[in-house]
Amino acid sequence: MKINASIEARMTSTRFPGKVLQEIGGKPALQLMIERVIQSNKIDNLFVATTSNTTDDPIVELCESLNIKYFRGSEENVYKRVLEAHQFFETDIIVELSGDCPLIDYRVIDKGLDIFLNNAYQYVHTSCDYPLGMATEIFSLDTLQSISKERELTQADIEHVTPYLYTSGLYKTFQFQPNENEKMPELSVTLDTKEDYKVIKSVYQHFKNNTFTVEEIVAFAKQNPQIIANNTHIKRKGLS
Repeated sequence: MKINASIEARMTSTRFPGKVLQEIGGKPALQLMIERVIQSNKIDNLFVATTSNTTDDPIVELCESLNIKYFRGSEENVYKRVLEAHQFFETDIIVELSGDCPLIDYRVIDKGLDIFLNNAYQYVHTSCDYPLGMATEIFSLDTLQSISKERELTQADIEHVTPYLYTSGLYKTFQFQPNENEKMPELSVTLDTKEDYKVIKSVYQHFKNNTFTVEEIVAFAKQNPQIIANNTHIKRKGLS
């Protein structure tokens, strides 16, 4: 059984173009995320799912420089890109991650995988009580394929990949929770805007390493409310 993690990344963000390659601590944000994810004890392989557009050539160049695998597919149809990527890499279990989460904690990923592998759930994902930027979704390739086999894809499927898994009522799902010291839903360390970039840089520069935990991020945020106040006013895009 092959467990592969994919990071969806592209350069043409409408809010913050080129955000995934913004420098944080002397490295591109996407590199920081890759370094944090590959610390997982349970993932077999990691690759970046980017687009075939030439605007994303710099992402490919970064992957090649880091010896990280990548897949190039559709920009607009993210479902198709993710599906074809995992088919190409012969994945059994998918860990789907967004490239705007440079501070994601691999321990959160491993916790989700423990739950998925030891139960009969078809879709396991993080609770919104985690700080924004820890989002982890876990499901099998067969489950992902079933979305398009059963019906015509909607725009929500195309853009967000997995909403049918948790809205249709047809799949056995589980939302896992943070412990008390990891809980801070009002904190955002996702990279959507320049304000987010400022917050993430402050967090990363405080720790001066890339092994800090979500619990440590939360503790830092509570001790430095003036820093996290930089992006608390941002209205987030995506599904309601």
